[in-house]
Amino acid sequence: MTVNTPKPMVPIANRPLMSYTIELLSRHGFKDITVLLYHQPQIIKDYFKDGRQYDVKMSYCIPPADYGTAGAVRFACQGIKEPVLVISADLLTDMDLSSAVKFHKKKWAAATVVLARTKNPIPYGIVVLNRDMSVKKFLEKPSWSEVFTDTVNAGIYMLQPDALKLIPNNRKFDFSADLLPLMLEKKKRLFGFVSEGYWTDIGQPDDFGKANHDILRGAVKFTVPGRRIRGNVYVGENVSIAPLAKIDGVGHIGSNSVIEGNVIIMNSTIGDGCKVGRGSVLSECIIREGVVIGQGAKLERTIVGKSCKIGDGAVLEQGSMLGDGTVVEKKARVREYVKIWPGKTVEGGSTVTSSMIHRERWTRSIFGAYGVTGVCNVEITPQFAANLGAAYGAILGKGTRITCSRDSHKSSRMIYRALISGVLSAGVSISDLEMVPIPVNRYELRALKSQGGFHVRKSPYDLKIADIKFFDANGLDLSSAKEKMVEKLFFSENFPVVSSEETGELSFPFYRVAAGYKEGMINYLKKEQIKASGMKVVIDYAFGSASQIFPAILGELGLDVISLNAHIDETKIAKDKAAFERSLEQLRGIVKSVKADIGIMLDTGAEKIFLCDDKGNILDGKKALAAMTILALRSKKGGIIAVPVKEPRIIEKLAKENRGKVMRIKTSFRGMMEAATNSKVTLLGESLGGYIFPDFMPFFDGMLSVCKLIEYLSREQVRLSDLAEEIPEINLLKREVDCDNECKGRVMRELASRVKRPDKVELIDGVKIWRGGDWVLILPDPVRPVVQVFAEADSHKKMDMLLEEYVDKINSIKEG
Repeated sequence: MTVNTPKPMVPIANRPLMSYTIELLSRHGFKDITVLLYHQPQIIKDYFKDGRQYDVKMSYCIPPADYGTAGAVRFACQGIKEPVLVISADLLTDMDLSSAVKFHKKKWAAATVVLARTKNPIPYGIVVLNRDMSVKKFLEKPSWSEVFTDTVNAGIYMLQPDALKLIPNNRKFDFSADLLPLMLEKKKRLFGFVSEGYWTDIGQPDDFGKANHDILRGAVKFTVPGRRIRGNVYVGENVSIAPLAKIDGVGHIGSNSVIEGNVIIMNSTIGDGCKVGRGSVLSECIIREGVVIGQGAKLERTIVGKSCKIGDGAVLEQGSMLGDGTVVEKKARVREYVKIWPGKTVEGGSTVTSSMIHRERWTRSIFGAYGVTGVCNVEITPQFAANLGAAYGAILGKGTRITCSRDSHKSSRMIYRALISGVLSAGVSISDLEMVPIPVNRYELRALKSQGGFHVRKSPYDLKIADIKFFDANGLDLSSAKEKMVEKLFFSENFPVVSSEETGELSFPFYRVAAGYKEGMINYLKKEQIKASGMKVVIDYAFGSASQIFPAILGELGLDVISLNAHIDETKIAKDKAAFERSLEQLRGIVKSVKADIGIMLDTGAEKIFLCDDKGNILDGKKALAAMTILALRSKKGGIIAVPVKEPRIIEKLAKENRGKVMRIKTSFRGMMEAATNSKVTLLGESLGGYIFPDFMPFFDGMLSVCKLIEYLSREQVRLSDLAEEIPEINLLKREVDCDNECKGRVMRELASRVKRPDKVELIDGVKIWRGGDWVLILPDPVRPVVQVFAEADSHKKMDMLLEEYVDKINSIKEG
């Protein structure tokens, strides 16, 4: 609540807290007021100005450093030679300050502490008094065993100049921790005045809510702003309340606000310029200014910051808090006591189960296109991972076994161990492969007859991001149905509990696993053919864990290998675009200098490969896919090449020339892997460097792809550069269009329905529309609020025109 608002300026009954303090001071004759400022001082200055509206004279002081509560007062009182009253600005009180001053004068006190009675003194400083009301003992924030009284320091002091002189200049010094104990030690005349008036410290959300309620019910002696419309309900100017709206208990509705029909508001404060949609229910809420609440929303004991937007049917459970500018989309739910920092977005239909501090957006699902992905230690924390592991383990069931692995980064290890703990807590046993490439885990998962598994890594593109990839019993990514089962259990937090004797077991079969993977690959490859090729190969291991396994396989194949970056370096396993291009430049330079036959860079997870031909030319992904298609079909006549719908049409042309067939498939990782379970498929490839050889295993494997490429080239006795020259220019590009998730379905439906000939529309994945030999594909992003538009044509100009046409159509549908 105070990220964008100084604490004294939070509203009580739509009026800044500090304004009540200024009014109290003015009422008791304190007309010369100095305000000590710190957080966002200009907001306070702009509101109170010179104090004329309160019949006082106000000035402002900003200490150059943190001098503590007493030290700051000493700084502000330089040159003052008269008694001073000090009052904290985060209090709501109507205490009789005039009586306190009379008491102070009567006792000839050097300092007087104003005291309040409270039922729970634990959060405050308690004060024990002698019979003459002098202070006997002072204890800051005591334990219950130290609670000798219910009388607490109210944060109001009267100080004589002699007391002020005890405060050192320009150093940190507090009232309760330093000045008051010092005065007791020096036997100065220190007294306590117990006031019977209303007093509360606005330190916690419950205090904030109670203060609002108490002002409105008349428990505090201040005038409530606005006009009373009935009972203890007040409104500002130009407020519109529908006839069927019901406002019960106490309440305040700020100026220029609109309350629609069938709304129920109980014991709540609504700020200026707000709108509450039809059928919404608000109970014991504080709503800041400029908030828009949709229809049918339900808010209970919620505090909502400025300019928030709450969608239709959203539910904010008791104790929840939204910072300024938060967007809660329709039918989203914010659970009890969850706090959301300013400027965040809660996706429609999602359930927020923990406070949002750093993450920008809370989505309805935790699984995305690449598994579970988020900012490490911010969105993906050890607590998050442990709960996720428990949910995944519960879906598998007690007594099952999984296989897991990770990359080399220390934060991956942290998240990995938390996941393991969660899985074990569900009674699931684990074969911990530790640091191995993803394909090795997938392969050995099947060999070990595990029922699933996971891999934790840093994103290949961003070191801040952590990825968690979950596998099923076949080593494939989890199906959408299984992901939803895990998500449902994760968000409900209703994890089954097993006894300590039923906790899962942890084993470490790494060496047996590495040998099994090597043996399986060697047996699959045409080993003698590769050996006979005598090819010189440059391999860039990208500092990944493949460097621990792959060299032994390449050695068995008898290849002449120049290795680059063949050691683990956790600081270099993620590459942004510039670093990636530098690595490719290094690869091409070494390929040319050593006159190698081919250069290949693995990605860190050893799932994908990036190619450099014998002339030092880097092949882009589409050309590399085309080259691999030619080689695979020449190796197996009549073979089937499976590629996603977004890949270039050159694949069909090459298949026809080599007496093969093409199967168009979905673009998701899971969709591609499912297609690879078809035993008739020779090769599955995509233009991001991933290849699957289904007769080995139905998943991406960069190490196997390297070996198969070399096998193909040696069999055909052809150079990669010669193949690349056979491939014509490909005019295929992608654009992205912003599109809210709620709008994606309508966009897809209308685009498909506008095509006059149904045979020109393909609905394998997204909507693909043919224009003769040219095509455009509209593909909703599975995570982000964007639609991807792909277009391919005979010329670059036609491709650009096709892209522009459909980008305009999408924007038109959105606006309509």
